[in-house]
Amino acid sequence: MIAVALVFFTLLLFGVPVGYVLGIAGIVGMAQIGGEQFLAMAPRRFFAGLDLFPFLAMPFFILAGEIMNRSGITHKLVGFADALVGYLRGGMAHTNMVASVFFAGITGAATADAAAFGNTMVPAMVKNGYSRPFACAVTAAGSIIGPTIPPSTLMVIYGSLMGVSIAGMFAAGILPGILICLLCMALIVAFGRRWKLPKSEKRPSLIRIFKAFRESLLALIMPVLILGFILGGVTTPTEAASIAVAYALILGGLVYRSLTLRDLYEMLARTALITGVIFLIIASASILGWWMTFEQIPQAIAAGFLSISQDPQAVIAMILLLLLVIGMFMDINAALIILAPVLAPLTATIGMDPVHAGVMIVLALNISLMTPPVGACLFVLSSVTGERIEAIAKSLWPFLLVETGILFLIAYWEDLTLFMPRLLGL
Repeated sequence: MIAVALVFFTLLLFGVPVGYVLGIAGIVGMAQIGGEQFLAMAPRRFFAGLDLFPFLAMPFFILAGEIMNRSGITHKLVGFADALVGYLRGGMAHTNMVASVFFAGITGAATADAAAFGNTMVPAMVKNGYSRPFACAVTAAGSIIGPTIPPSTLMVIYGSLMGVSIAGMFAAGILPGILICLLCMALIVAFGRRWKLPKSEKRPSLIRIFKAFRESLLALIMPVLILGFILGGVTTPTEAASIAVAYALILGGLVYRSLTLRDLYEMLARTALITGVIFLIIASASILGWWMTFEQIPQAIAAGFLSISQDPQAVIAMILLLLLVIGMFMDINAALIILAPVLAPLTATIGMDPVHAGVMIVLALNISLMTPPVGACLFVLSSVTGERIEAIAKSLWPFLLVETGILFLIAYWEDLTLFMPRLLGL
């Protein structure tokens, strides 16, 4: 066990890609257990880790998001959000948050949101008098709505691995995502004068809202289609994702006529790259996961937690602390794949609903997307805008506190998390 841990952390410190780290550590563990006989199982475990039908949804959702982003849908969604809230003090910050909710229903990925709005919203906010670090901080805070509101690739991974209803997790993610948006907007309102945020000269106008809604209607239909088909039991998440790709292609290629064959090639290549990285992590983690199961490490960790306290409230607090700390130093896909088999049985022991536990774990890891030193959204925004990560993090901390508070609210208030799944009978 010590040798595996030593290999794992040494490779991470040397900057080896996390997919290779997981696979090499798992192979070392297998060799320790049974030598060549167990090593022969590694290829089978590698492919068995990907042999789950729901995983097919991920490349489709990623491709649909790429198509919608490349076809200029982002600008139409931002225009509608601006018509709704752009007249407030800090109006462009509010617009950024609301647009993140709309965009989340299309991509389900925080880094896609951060990249899209880092290229569009951040320069526009700076031009209108916002500081670049604050504009980046608002974008980072809104970006984690992406993998919280469905469709969420993290929820697809968790549901597939742990046998939890993906539709149920999608439904349970709606209220937390909206809550993040509303409370971050409340923070902007509360501190708008103190932060000297610009106040727009625009006045609220029903005519402007109607025009912006009409222009963005076709884009807004897409998340409604995805959720409607999945939550209504009409299709599986994978089938809904493929329908989303077809809809996005029709919208971008035939309606808006903003896509070229070169765009299609680049989007397919980018989708293959992103999917390949995620699938390598999943497949490699399945080898390490098998070794951990063989060594009964999940049971040992659960017993360690329960030896400290058997009070469910205390156990939940320890789980959240573990996730927030590990998320600061590890890719969240890898962290989810490694920790889900460890923490899911522990949450079942203290009587948590599987969907509630899954949403809690996913949201905790989402928050780590904007915490240094490994916060992926911080790196994306820094590379896109040229702003230093330290400056973004300094402006981000009030939003981070608010979203961590929401995490604890979601973790301890089960009825809030499960309201939508129960309402929809999932």
